[in-house]
Amino acid sequence: MPAEHSALRIFGWSIAITVVSLVVAYFYGGWSAFALCLILGILEVSLSFDNAVVNATVLNRMSEFWQRLFLTVGVLIAVFGMRLVFPLLIVGITADLGPVEALRLAMEKGDPHEPGTYGFILNEAHPQIAAFGGMFLLMLFLNFVFEEREITWLSWIERPLARIGKLDMLSVVVAAVALVFAAELAADEPEVVLVSGILGMVTYITVNGLGSLFESAGGGGEDEADEAAPARSGGPTAVAKATGKAAFFLFLYLEVLDASFSFDGVVGAFAITADPIIIALGLGFIGAMFVRSITVYLVRKGTLSEYVYLEHGAHWAIGALAAILLVSIGVHIDEIITGLVGVAFIGAAFLTSVLRNRRNAETEDLVHAG
Repeated sequence: MPAEHSALRIFGWSIAITVVSLVVAYFYGGWSAFALCLILGILEVSLSFDNAVVNATVLNRMSEFWQRLFLTVGVLIAVFGMRLVFPLLIVGITADLGPVEALRLAMEKGDPHEPGTYGFILNEAHPQIAAFGGMFLLMLFLNFVFEEREITWLSWIERPLARIGKLDMLSVVVAAVALVFAAELAADEPEVVLVSGILGMVTYITVNGLGSLFESAGGGGEDEADEAAPARSGGPTAVAKATGKAAFFLFLYLEVLDASFSFDGVVGAFAITADPIIIALGLGFIGAMFVRSITVYLVRKGTLSEYVYLEHGAHWAIGALAAILLVSIGVHIDEIITGLVGVAFIGAAFLTSVLRNRRNAETEDLVHAG
């Protein structure tokens, strides 16, 4: 019963917001808007599980105060920042429009395949968006696989990569080479892609570096009381939870990471509907909220500790997503393919984690029997 109560608390707001969003969609555009909103929400949740797993690995290092902030302020950033303001900003910059003109263009709901429409302009900016998000995610993936770990999943490749990862700045070198190839071979405007990709790398290095700096320095803050709080049953211990400045930069890193995952989805949503209101309701209010609830659930239940390969699978899914984003600079790749690749890695990691747990349990039984 307590577990059910805990799950209801975590997912309660997501369920309530989903109901409200669907009601708003119905009154806004009838049953067709209702269906589109539901489809976008389901797609966002089903294709973003790797996002939730990776978010959980970061959130796991933060105190409950900052975890709550991720569910409140973080949702506002995801919904209004990424699903409403970000597309408007991209269209405004690309088409040299003011905020009011960009909003007016968005509300016209023109055909995304027709030049001059909101969806068309946003789609034309895809190479820059893909370069930024792809390089940020690629840096995250490379820093994971180039680091030595006690537990490996795809040991035949993870162990050799960890050995060569001892070379300083190898992830930067590999990412830079990948960016040059993507810009030269796939982009119509290589210089624009190069600038966007470099900004993605710089953003990752800066935000991740500042988070690690303050975390190692033991930066504190007014929420330090959370650090001494007892661990929840089945969840992670509260030892060494990041607070203060360390938690702030981890929170910032988490938001940029979350944004990088959503870049492709925001642009791809225009293949389903050109209505920015429906996109905001489906991707933002329903999808982003549920992804955050899943993230918190994974942290509270200690799922990543129980299924140890999930983190590995999520990072390999990130590597695949980064590669897809870079390839998509020159070749259109359906979002369903992107999502299925992520689901395949997460599913395989989960199944192998279950098998590992069973083998360990059987070994313990044999030891006790002997």
